[in-house]
Amino acid sequence: MTDNCSLWPRYTGPDDLVAVEGVPLEHRELPTSTYAILERAAALWPEATAVTVLPDAARWEHGVSRTFAELAAEVRRSANFLRAIGVQRDSIVALLCPNCDGLISATLAAQLAGIAAPVNSGLSAAHVAELLDRSGARTLICASPEFDPASWDLAKSLVSSGVIDTVLLLSPTGTEPTEPAPALHGASVGYLAVMASGYDGAVFDGQPPEADDVAGIFHTGGTTGTPKLAAHTHANEVVDAWMVAAADTVLDHESVAFAALPLFHVNALIVTLLAPMLRGQQVIWAGPLGYRDPHLYANFWKIVQHHRIAAMSAVPTVYAVLAQCPVDADVSSMKIAIVGASALPPAVRKDFESATGITLVEGYGLTEATCASARSFPDHPRPGSVGQRFPYQRITAARPDGQGRYEDLPSGEIGTLLIEGPTVFAGYVSGRDAHGLQLDGLGSLVDGRLDTGDLGWVDDDGFVYLTGRAKDLIIRGGHNIDPAQIEDALLTHPAVASAAAVGAPDVHSGEVPVAYVTLHPGFDVSSAELATWAATEVGERAAAPKSVTVLDALPVTAIGKPYKLPLRADAARRVVVEALAAHPDATVEAHVEDGSPALTVSITNQEHWDDVDRVLSRYAVPYHVAISD
Repeated sequence: MTDNCSLWPRYTGPDDLVAVEGVPLEHRELPTSTYAILERAAALWPEATAVTVLPDAARWEHGVSRTFAELAAEVRRSANFLRAIGVQRDSIVALLCPNCDGLISATLAAQLAGIAAPVNSGLSAAHVAELLDRSGARTLICASPEFDPASWDLAKSLVSSGVIDTVLLLSPTGTEPTEPAPALHGASVGYLAVMASGYDGAVFDGQPPEADDVAGIFHTGGTTGTPKLAAHTHANEVVDAWMVAAADTVLDHESVAFAALPLFHVNALIVTLLAPMLRGQQVIWAGPLGYRDPHLYANFWKIVQHHRIAAMSAVPTVYAVLAQCPVDADVSSMKIAIVGASALPPAVRKDFESATGITLVEGYGLTEATCASARSFPDHPRPGSVGQRFPYQRITAARPDGQGRYEDLPSGEIGTLLIEGPTVFAGYVSGRDAHGLQLDGLGSLVDGRLDTGDLGWVDDDGFVYLTGRAKDLIIRGGHNIDPAQIEDALLTHPAVASAAAVGAPDVHSGEVPVAYVTLHPGFDVSSAELATWAATEVGERAAAPKSVTVLDALPVTAIGKPYKLPLRADAARRVVVEALAAHPDATVEAHVEDGSPALTVSITNQEHWDDVDRVLSRYAVPYHVAISD
């Protein structure tokens, strides 16, 4: 078997887009499903290493490796076992576990036998229960108690509430269970590797999934209290992974990628699992803490040299930390460093590229468009852009016409960004009925186009420029936080009359949540008390607001609707004022410009400008400067 050359067009710069799209997508002969990607890799490169998983960053020289043939056999065994216990094509298999070697094969097996539903264990127990109840999941693949007690505690809660009746445990990377699985009243419990070991790894006993079958459901930040569940078809995931792989023309079969984002994140699945698999590339997976492991940063450049890593993908906060880590190894193998999920502050780019000599390549995407929709080119920079749209995806700026449709805007005009094409998701999961999952666009899908909720403009070459967010999501270190859960928590306080949560710029996390409230007449409560209250009541730790500010009134539009842009601008002003505390001659004013927060910074001593500019460049907030001696 040889690699299909029709898969890989010339795609080295923005001028190639037209020629790439000159061949209809259906003529590219893409694999039918995520399992077909794995089958193809196992046939083409059976003895090549597919994945190497580190037990943790401190033991980075002791990874556990599997070839493509071994990974495929493990996936088939697990999928055959899942079928034997009743998992069918439309069955949901939830996964609640930090990254480990077993989670990779379990995720692919869940997509082969049924539908995978990866879940962030950082969500509250109530949110997890509601998500799984909505999906109809009865089977849970979970970290064992000795691996991750928090995931196990969630599993026990799900069983006791009657949501889950089968729990399959995963052990830490490189280990095997030495004790019987713990018992749970109301559920059967066992170690997945042990229970699947007797099943056939040579062939899958069932009917392989088709392109239009749902492969996975991924929770999003959403705009309501509980995250939404976005459904991806196999075609969604295959096409998006192919687009990512096709764009990485500086990489070849011998290139090695690095992965450290959690597998409940679509980027981890699409960019660092499926895309490299299409090329037959090895992926080095970090330990269970991923980019949150402090040992990873201490050893990162040694890991790059040891494994000759050529590509990685991370959020801006990761690159901000790496820029401060001495480059104590040969990193000449690194060709692609992709950054996305939140705005990239200019100082982070400058510091990282200056320290490492590695160019940061920006990307843009969202879960509802599977993962990636635009990418920059290392050798063709477009300052201010997050990249050119991927082939076969169309990104346009538009304005609502008041009749439930959109009017496309000319090149260069700012509007709501819409995406259409083969990666647009099938809809949100609203529940189940006798026919399987019930899917609903919930207003995000209009005539097959996805309303991203982002504001921006597109140039004549298809490069996308973001100017703000029409939706309220707070993006902390690449993690979406729904402000409604913070507002709901504050509104349970007897003194709070109204509440609004927004993102404040942060050097380390990109954004952190902050809140503004008004009080009922006659109440007097401190900001510190309200922040403590919210931290106790909010549904996830990352959503606890860093500060709560009491106002006389919250801003509203001319027709009385809540208006958060001035609050986001004020939050940015407060952060910058604090950061410029050493420059008392600097004053900061906040305003809204082109639908986005912006600042005007005035200084009276021009000699201070370099220091002030250095501070401002650490934040992804537009600003103007006025200097008056």
